Amino acid sequence: MIDADHPQLSVVRQCSLLDISRSGLYYAPVGPDPEDLKLMRLLDEQYLRTPFYGARKMTVCLRGLGYNPDVKRVRRLLRLMGLEAIYPKPRLSMGAPEHRKFPYLLRGMSIQRVNQVWSTDITYIRLRQGFVYLVAILDWHSRYVLAWRLSNTLDASFCVEALKEALLQGSPEVFNTDQGAQFTCEDFLGILEDAKVQISMDGRGRAFDNIFVERLWRSVKYEEVYLHEYETVTDAEEGMERYFPFYNGERIHQSLDYRTPAEVHWKGASQRGLPC
Repeated sequence: MIDADHPQLSVVRQCSLLDISRSGLYYAPVGPDPEDLKLMRLLDEQYLRTPFYGARKMTVCLRGLGYNPDVKRVRRLLRLMGLEAIYPKPRLSMGAPEHRKFPYLLRGMSIQRVNQVWSTDITYIRLRQGFVYLVAILDWHSRYVLAWRLSNTLDASFCVEALKEALLQGSPEVFNTDQGAQFTCEDFLGILEDAKVQISMDGRGRAFDNIFVERLWRSVKYEEVYLHEYETVTDAEEGMERYFPFYNGERIHQSLDYRTPAEVHWKGASQRGLPC
């Protein structure tokens, strides 16, 4: 918006008219610390192997690889990535006290059909010089990924967009999330309530409530992310556009009697008279 070569208005006057700081005009944002990025990559890989390790054990692992971070630094990086030891539950989405919360509805429930339960979660996806966040919405019975989105921030909008896309393909009886701010904001909850969906929320300490999504993240990272060095967000987007059709339509699952998620999902939907 600032034209440094404007023939009539100086830069000072333009800044004044736009009510912006002149120092902000010349500020160049500092990129992530390369050493932090290297440690975050190692922590991400270690977390998939040992999700029950806390900051102290993660620090010991890094030292075993020849690095020497202190536990405060490791804890800060884990918090930035949204990773916690599995007994509290790994989460990228932190709760907002003012947001509405809902009870947990899945205790003792047997998952027997398509669109009985959907759930969602967010994970960290590494780039060569940074990282982005990935959200996905999954049908528990079929393991089918209904929608996904990438974002370079943890703003709720990318989760809302994924939810809207998922609901174009059907509607669950129950939608389960953690109590993170992205999933307890009114934009997200309002869409579910308008669709007459029962809302279920994990309580803190329920480590395995989202186990199907956690398994999805493991597959995404080992079968796609770790095999490629994404340079940019666009590269990551192309990677996800490549992987999820494969995951849904070609990747067979032992738990599905060696069928694909798409085969189970759309067969189940057609049997219940739902639109395919």
